[in-house]
Amino acid sequence: MKIKYLSTLIAASIVSFTAVVAPTQFIPAQANPCAAGVVNPCAANPCAATPCAGVVNPCAANPCAADPCAADPCAAAVASSIPTVFSDPQAEDNLAIRGYDPVAYFTVGAPVEGSGDYAYEWNGATWRFSSAANKELFASNPEAYTPQYGGYCAKALSEGNLASTVPEAWDIVEGKLYLNYSLDVQTQWKGDIPGNISKADSKWPSILETSNVVYYDTVGAVYF
Repeated sequence: MKIKYLSTLIAASIVSFTAVVAPTQFIPAQANPCAAGVVNPCAANPCAATPCAGVVNPCAANPCAADPCAADPCAAAVASSIPTVFSDPQAEDNLAIRGYDPVAYFTVGAPVEGSGDYAYEWNGATWRFSSAANKELFASNPEAYTPQYGGYCAKALSEGNLASTVPEAWDIVEGKLYLNYSLDVQTQWKGDIPGNISKADSKWPSILETSNVVYYDTVGAVYF
């Protein structure tokens, strides 16, 4: 099933989204010091053997007193590289759901494009709405209307990956909004909705703090 899922991602990328640019908010493999195959700068601790041992320190403050390797800088780099909410990689203002109205899924039962006139900043992303009333509903209780897993693909997350989503691949299950990478991937997700939700729930949000996560966007895979 995972092979079929990944094949669908690649095929969809080639056919429908070849013009989409890579998301700048994600760290590519070559820039990630903690990626697989890259030597961890903290693996060998240069402070394990202090250069000040047995030497009279001429400095008022001992430069070896504080170990710069005590805290692994890679941990912070990985944790900060993955946004909590998936936002449109082509937009400059971190649009959630690619600018579509999250409340409309519940009130209209369809994806409705939001307007810049009704924007709301929440959880590091910009949410747009099709009316002032929908904006007010969202502001009063954001968790009730935001998509699960920060708007990342529900099917991908069930398999331990992160993937972008499109507004058209949506479903509401037990009062919660779920989005998927594409309509084809959503069909796979619907093959076992309870099972896929259970798997994804067990991985969210801890996956955001995991190194070597694979993120699938419309142009292919990006490794954190």
